[in-house]
Amino acid sequence: MKTHIGQTGSDFQEVYSVLKDLALDLGSSWNHSIHMMWKRLDPELWNRTHNPLLLLSTVSRERLMQVFDTRDFQQCLREVLLEKQRDRELAPSADHASSTLQGAVAYFSMEYMLSEALPIYSGGLGNVAGDQLKAANDLNLPIIGVGMLYQQGYFRQEIDAAGQQQALFPFNNPAELPITPVRSEDGEWVRVQLTRPNFSFWLRAWQARVGSVTLYLLDTNDPANHPFVRLIGSELYGDGPQLRLRQELVLGMGGYRLLRQLGIEPTVCHLNEGHAAFAILERAYCFMQDTGHDFRVALEATRPGNIFTTHTPVDAGFDRFSPQLMESHLKFYAEEYLNVSFDELMALGRKNPNDRNEPFNMAYLALRGSAAANGVSRVHGTVSRRIFQDRFPRWPEAEVPIGHVTNGVHLPTWASAEASALWNEGLAQSTHDITPASISGHIEPDVLSGITDQQLWDFRCRQRAKLVEYARRQFAVQYANIGFLDKQVATPGMVLDPNVLTLAFARRFAEYKRPTLLLQDPERLMRLLADAAQPAQLIVAGKAHPADRQGQDMIKAWNDYISQYGLQHRIVFLADYDMRLTQALVRGADIWINTPRRPWEASGTSGMKVLVNGGLNVSVLDGWWAEAYSPEVGFAIEDRDGGSDAADAQELYRVLEAEVKPAFYSRTADGIPLAWAARMRASMSRLTPAFSANRVVSDYLRNYYAPAERAYQLRSAESGRLAAEIVQWRQRIERAWDQVRVVSRQVNVASDVDPDRHYDFLVHVDLGVLLPTDVTVELFAGGEDGSLSFPLSLQGSPSESLNPHVYAGVAPASRPDSHYTVRIRPYHPQLRLPYELNLIRWEK
Repeated sequence: MKTHIGQTGSDFQEVYSVLKDLALDLGSSWNHSIHMMWKRLDPELWNRTHNPLLLLSTVSRERLMQVFDTRDFQQCLREVLLEKQRDRELAPSADHASSTLQGAVAYFSMEYMLSEALPIYSGGLGNVAGDQLKAANDLNLPIIGVGMLYQQGYFRQEIDAAGQQQALFPFNNPAELPITPVRSEDGEWVRVQLTRPNFSFWLRAWQARVGSVTLYLLDTNDPANHPFVRLIGSELYGDGPQLRLRQELVLGMGGYRLLRQLGIEPTVCHLNEGHAAFAILERAYCFMQDTGHDFRVALEATRPGNIFTTHTPVDAGFDRFSPQLMESHLKFYAEEYLNVSFDELMALGRKNPNDRNEPFNMAYLALRGSAAANGVSRVHGTVSRRIFQDRFPRWPEAEVPIGHVTNGVHLPTWASAEASALWNEGLAQSTHDITPASISGHIEPDVLSGITDQQLWDFRCRQRAKLVEYARRQFAVQYANIGFLDKQVATPGMVLDPNVLTLAFARRFAEYKRPTLLLQDPERLMRLLADAAQPAQLIVAGKAHPADRQGQDMIKAWNDYISQYGLQHRIVFLADYDMRLTQALVRGADIWINTPRRPWEASGTSGMKVLVNGGLNVSVLDGWWAEAYSPEVGFAIEDRDGGSDAADAQELYRVLEAEVKPAFYSRTADGIPLAWAARMRASMSRLTPAFSANRVVSDYLRNYYAPAERAYQLRSAESGRLAAEIVQWRQRIERAWDQVRVVSRQVNVASDVDPDRHYDFLVHVDLGVLLPTDVTVELFAGGEDGSLSFPLSLQGSPSESLNPHVYAGVAPASRPDSHYTVRIRPYHPQLRLPYELNLIRWEK
């Protein structure tokens, strides 16, 4: 192909092969140059679908060669291929994968938002998964995605003439999606077999490429399957617990079994939410097959290599399945595969393992089958520790072993072409190695110092104008589609104004996100928008689940408000909130509004997407914004009057009226809002790299993947010898723990004239049949300002005959000695405690 680029009359098959390879590589989906190249083939089809594979399968041979033989197309294609080659050459290697990970990370997620051409996503969870796969490609990390191919995906949305949401379910034709069948060396389509009593069914395997990263997708729509099996993958998040359980069995068990069948042995399994937790069981089963160990040892061996990320801010959000449903689907697997009783399997997903009426909680299985867990923001880490407190009874909430990795977004995906050019201009002053990851690495805080306020403001105005143009087109199309167009807005040019402060509110319409908070005072909102001196306009978008009547009523409330107050020129509700609409909004909005009820926003990522594009945030201090906000980078809806809806609405109005609008409309003689430009500059330079997916994946690599791999390799070495020893040690500790107690303690206070005044503690501990090497004894003091702990040292040799044992230590006398409590914890050098064993004994 290289010899033909730039020549006319090139061989059609070779041209087609090169273009198809590009079309199948989702690692090119954020390349603005390649978008223009595809558009040349069929502008209308490209604008409607953004699906290059569909273009290639639709356009005629003559049209393809006609376009290819133009100089502009060949020049564009040449630049795209050179850019891909340069990105491969500049991709990190030694600093990341090759020096840190020896094996692969298998990333399991129910959904992935990679491209509008592959609609297998709903919202935030898929956004995180897709962006992290893209970042793994940028960083050249050995991460493999595992998900499902849905026949319909998530529903598409239409707003009818009454302002109500209508749910549509178009078919995902695999032949038109950027995926290919996974085939064995002899060309056979790889299929995974799952067995239930009296019958088996098959899962077909597909793959999508994201540059160097592969995403495997499981498809239940195999013609050999029974009709009810084929429908398991019918739609993402379909109704009913039975369908949800079956989907999660396919994702977890089927997903891990597929990797195994392909000869992929991941050292780390990353569970993106509890949906994929059944992979824990299948991974343990495979270890049983390899080593001959029982399930308990296999789980002990594989647990260190499993990581669980929770995105759920409330306990009610976890998937739970009734004992009866679990029995019909997993009793056979427990007894015939894992060789354990059904009750033992159920105990892994219950708060009380002995309560046979308690449902099975997927989050509990994920916790018990992993050796590390994290929330997705600092606030959410705190919330998660509170949620899972009952999993670690008698442990202080602050010591519940759940950390956090704050989410981030894949900047090249969400940056406009103009934003990329602006960033590259700033980056070029300090580096010539500008890759798709450049603006999401460790950049200098003054990277945009060479960009003038005039350039920043002109950039923002162009972005806003493009959004208004896009919104007008979408507005006209969506109303024409339903055969209804209000006479007041019959001309699309009357909708919105490219010179007016543009606010955006777009997200899933769920009650806790409070999508109608702006409607608390409808008259005040109307005045805020219609102010002649400082006008504003608002674009609203979002879907409510088809089963969520309350969310759908909120959508109608917005459309009713627009019509009732005659604000069609100031507010537009755009239907079918998807990836393309998101890109248009985050690139063009001046202000991104977020109003969740605290602390229910686990992280949120939509507001992060505006950063790279120069947009600013107005948000409740929850999720990511709680750690990102300062007055220099955006605006906060402060918590007043306990954060009630009424109080938050009044604060939101106040911020928009008294802070946002004056900053936007206070201009110099040259028409530049200096205060606004300063916030843009600070937000872009400080927050953009901090909330990038590349930073997120690097955090996972350093703090989770690398430690998990080392622990797994150690625990599973020599066919799980250490794991078997740990099982025996654990059983010994659990049998004897009731004997462990604090017998007595003595406290002496150092002299008042001692500048390092402290307490001397002498503690007698009865360990029963346990040894001092089995435990850690320490002083603990809690409090609102944080907790303190101080180790106590064994006095004398750790003799079995010496019981009770004597421990001694010191603690600061800055608080009464009664604030200190003696506690005893199990200790093993190779266990993550209390994650893997949560026993603790407190002084009574």
